[in-house]
Amino acid sequence: MTAIKVFCARSMTHAVNRIAGDFMRASGDRADITFGPVGTLQKKLAAGETADVLVLGAPAMALMEREGSFVAGSRTDVSRVSIGVAVRDGAPAPDISTEAAFRATLVAARAIAFTDAAVGGTAAVYLPQLFKRLGLAEEIARKARPQQSGAAVAECVARGEAEIGITLIPEILPIKGARVIGKLPAALADDTIYTAAVSAGSRAPAAAAAFIAALAHPATREVWQAAGFERAG
Repeated sequence: MTAIKVFCARSMTHAVNRIAGDFMRASGDRADITFGPVGTLQKKLAAGETADVLVLGAPAMALMEREGSFVAGSRTDVSRVSIGVAVRDGAPAPDISTEAAFRATLVAARAIAFTDAAVGGTAAVYLPQLFKRLGLAEEIARKARPQQSGAAVAECVARGEAEIGITLIPEILPIKGARVIGKLPAALADDTIYTAAVSAGSRAPAAAAAFIAALAHPATREVWQAAGFERAG
């Protein structure tokens, strides 16, 4: 049995755990997975922690590839994720179909939940830029309910503490009491491709490559879709 260490973006927890379970049963190898915000995992790597497989957002992976952090040719796109909007179950769905409609919804909302930018997740980094682009940064700051994770965003909405929550769709779906009403309008969308690669320092590159192949296998499409992703490719 070979043990591999995996660093993976937190929003992928449900899908990756299921695929990893199938991988371990089929291969006899063990995958020890650390899930966290992309920024947190990058800090772990910068502090000297190591992993055999990295599964992070494409921008971060592109930078690391330029730095020679991966085995050549091992980088593989795994899934695509969108930022979505959540409301409490039973609450009417506001219009988010266009940029103008979404902006009006933000203005009308009394409280808005999203991940604190300091956490460093994909949506957490993007949303402050989006609010500034819409000219609403100061107004939203007054009604903001910043959370420590996307799941906490959905839970805040489910409790009725925020009228809407904005985070990655896979982080909303598992939370009872909250529902996804749609993606950000196309003009404002910031879909992210999650990419996997074998670390240049891996002591088990063959097992690491096999794990990545399992994540990207066409047979996993339904697993990714059920978790709120689109399978890349």
